[in-house]
Amino acid sequence: MSIAFSDTTNYRGLVQLYERECGFSRGEISGNTAKLKEFTADVNNALDDFTAIAINSSGTWQWDDSNQTDYPIVSANLVLGQRDYPFTTDGSGNLMLDIYRVFVADSSGKFTEIFPRDVQSEGDTTGYTNGQNTRGTPTSYDKTANGIFLDAIPSYNSTGGLKVYINREASYFTSADTSKKPGVPGVLHKYFYLKPASDYARRNVLTNADSLAGQVLAMEGNNRAGVVGSIEEYFSKRTKDEKPRLVAGYQNNK
Repeated sequence: MSIAFSDTTNYRGLVQLYERECGFSRGEISGNTAKLKEFTADVNNALDDFTAIAINSSGTWQWDDSNQTDYPIVSANLVLGQRDYPFTTDGSGNLMLDIYRVFVADSSGKFTEIFPRDVQSEGDTTGYTNGQNTRGTPTSYDKTANGIFLDAIPSYNSTGGLKVYINREASYFTSADTSKKPGVPGVLHKYFYLKPASDYARRNVLTNADSLAGQVLAMEGNNRAGVVGSIEEYFSKRTKDEKPRLVAGYQNNK
């Protein structure tokens, strides 16, 4: 079932289902500005937890919040003589969490993938550190702090010539939201009232605290205990259009 943030007419919103699970009277959260803001913060914390699980569970069909208005691809201009390019947020201001792949355009505008190096731990990375500042078409990059460093340094300008595939934070709720829904499959929407309700029940020692914790555990799973939750199970099986392949292995019997 798809669930909106707040539904004071049919009582099917995240706010109203949270009120029910925690034993609040109707409107006790939705009608109280301070409590509604507290709930909104809890839902956004749940979004962070969900995002971490979804990203780690995704296969070749990478997770992204469907409320985002663009794709998780960031572009920047290549600048002649500039080695470092900061990447903290995407074009909509969402915090970037990781970089998957990087492509650069050559002087003719043709894009080619370049590959990561770790200047801090790998050998043969003198192009980054020898002070020669060799220019040309970049062939590798190093991720440091909130930016990437290219080698070679671009010997030309290219508008939109640096293309980065990323994952990013979710699209958060505000306390003024009503019809907005979590940007995740509807079958998993209940997580966003169960998780805050479980946290509230634990803090306030409610009689249903264990029941709520169990429902949350069933969705989150527990890697240490070998328990796969429904969130991980869902995202790990999304690539049903891809046929599994058998790959021959090599065994040395000597």
